[in-house]
Amino acid sequence: MTASPRPRDESRIRLDSTAHLMDSISSQRPGPPALVLVAHGSRDPRALHTVRALMERVRRLRPAVPVRLGHIELNEPLLPDALAALGTAPAVLVPLLLTHGHHVKRDIPEAVAATAPHMRVAAPLGPHPLLVDTLYARLVAAGWRTRTSEATRRGSGVVLAAAGSRDPGSAVDTRRTARLLADRLGVPVVPAYASAATPTVPAALRTLAADGRHRIAVASCFTAPGRFATQCAEQTPWIASAPLGAHPAMARLILHRYDQALTRARPEPELASA
Repeated sequence: MTASPRPRDESRIRLDSTAHLMDSISSQRPGPPALVLVAHGSRDPRALHTVRALMERVRRLRPAVPVRLGHIELNEPLLPDALAALGTAPAVLVPLLLTHGHHVKRDIPEAVAATAPHMRVAAPLGPHPLLVDTLYARLVAAGWRTRTSEATRRGSGVVLAAAGSRDPGSAVDTRRTARLLADRLGVPVVPAYASAATPTVPAALRTLAADGRHRIAVASCFTAPGRFATQCAEQTPWIASAPLGAHPAMARLILHRYDQALTRARPEPELASA
């Protein structure tokens, strides 16, 4: 007589079915929105290398978040192409820019409206304490002494060298960053610009020198190496810091802006200073 097959344990069947269902749900659950880092673009190959290094640092901090890159001009992929490649997938654009200037207020929102109106736009990176952390670290690496006498501080100053913009909101943000850095260093910090705004870096150096400040550093408020950063560094009478680059605080700041944008109710660009 042939033995009948043993019935499967019903509890085991239920467990198998539940596990299969949970696996199915997990596989269908959408991941976090992509983070699109929006760089300006530059003819200097060092700029693109720096941006890519910063992207890798962001990926290591948040492996589950897809990180993409789009440029406003000069480098590929251009921003409209980067957005089109994402299709209807959710994404947050984080400008690799330091102030609320024309690119943040006009160029990026217009690209989103034309290509991907469902996507969110985060605030620019500055002003913010993490940006100041990076500026401070770059100055220390260039030779700024963290412990000095009162007499040395009275003779010291910093020029915060930025790209410059005709948009008045950009200057407001740069001045706020300068104040935050001055509080951190304990010496005057004068904002100055490579183009489109005043004072120029040489003019700011003269202002500090006229005030008896003869130990003057230039803090490079540029995201990556390029013509403006090099030009400003060459004008320093003492030391000049490197551009912000792929410093760990910059990667944390990018993710902070990404998280901020996701908490807002509507996918609109943030135009107020952080």
